[in-house]
Amino acid sequence: QVQLVESGGGLVQAGASLRLSCAASGRTFSTSLMGWFRQAPGKEREFVAAITLSGGRTHYADSVKSRFTIYRDNAKNTVYLQMNSLQPEDTAGYYCASRSVGSYYSQVQEYDYWGQGTQVTVSS
Repeated sequence: QVQLVESGGGLVQAGASLRLSCAASGRTFSTSLMGWFRQAPGKEREFVAAITLSGGRTHYADSVKSRFTIYRDNAKNTVYLQMNSLQPEDTAGYYCASRSVGSYYSQVQEYDYWGQGTQVTVSS
């Protein structure tokens, strides 16, 4: 099994930046992709960004592509999400996820393991 622990969330003003971290432990040798999702109250969990662990190929939701950056530190078994120019609509619980193999990177069902989430709140 894989355990994922997110950190770095908080309460910030619009325009501020945050960096989220996702530390993976356990049997991570088969992990090929890690992603970030977010979920606001009353809404579906939605894709934010993903990265392949071998080649570092990245994918982003259109809504965050120009503002967020996902990157990895394989030696530390950690994936980060750098969030700049945060807006109130970015307010959500942010969840880290990992998978071994799959056909898609943006669907919740493609991922095998999930963290408990970290809250990001952006005020106007």
